[in-house]
Amino acid sequence: MGNPTKVILITGASSGFGRAIAKALAAKNYRVFGTARTPAASSDGFATLTMDVTQDDSVSACIADVIRAAGRIDAVINNAGMGIAGAIEDTTAAEAQIQFETNFFGTHRVCRAVLPYLRAQRAGTIINISSLAGLIPLPFQGFYSATKFAIEAYSEALRMEVRPFGISVSMIEPGDFATSFTANRRMTNATTSASPYYESAMRAVATMARDEQANRDLSPVIRAVETILESRRPALRYPRANAVQRTFSALRPFLPQVLAERLIRDTYGLK
Repeated sequence: MGNPTKVILITGASSGFGRAIAKALAAKNYRVFGTARTPAASSDGFATLTMDVTQDDSVSACIADVIRAAGRIDAVINNAGMGIAGAIEDTTAAEAQIQFETNFFGTHRVCRAVLPYLRAQRAGTIINISSLAGLIPLPFQGFYSATKFAIEAYSEALRMEVRPFGISVSMIEPGDFATSFTANRRMTNATTSASPYYESAMRAVATMARDEQANRDLSPVIRAVETILESRRPALRYPRANAVQRTFSALRPFLPQVLAERLIRDTYGLK
């Protein structure tokens, strides 16, 4: 059983990975606070709070609320995220900024707001939910991939910086799983039949959606969180995906670029 005195803050806990993780940790007697922009009343054993990770004041206020309620925060799981799909040429700077505000700067806002408390405790765990797309870029999800590549670099640098304060930083890198991410994925405004990329983009995204919805077992990601929280020295990366995706991810650094691109294009029906 988890330590009942351990306080866990999870962003994006209204659905998907966030809610599943929150429920599982609450069932193990962790004290869990789950956040969302518009939280619903929870009946799954954890408290729900309002947090918009794109707003500094909202992040700071929510973390202060947790400290007032629980006296400390032992672990933060940065799970809040969203996806914008479409060709890079069909993505405006404003659309790309929306993607980065949530996935990357949202994570940074939470880390920056919570780190003073973790440093004062000289203990704490930060878990950033990355993606295999942070290691292998996906066509027509270029900016989503870019945010996850950024999380990879950010987390690795942060891990080295905060180590002297007794704080650990880890990433979980999911592959395809059935969550609300699929239904909430947005296409860029320019992804219309007038775009020269339209057919390829729609075909690739349809394949992504099919692969995501085929895997409804979220337990590998939940177990990775539990492993990190229960480890004295958690690793930096925890890839969690099916066997094919794990194998390709492991081999990718050693594959010739031409072959790697060919395999990815074939996966998504691209020329």
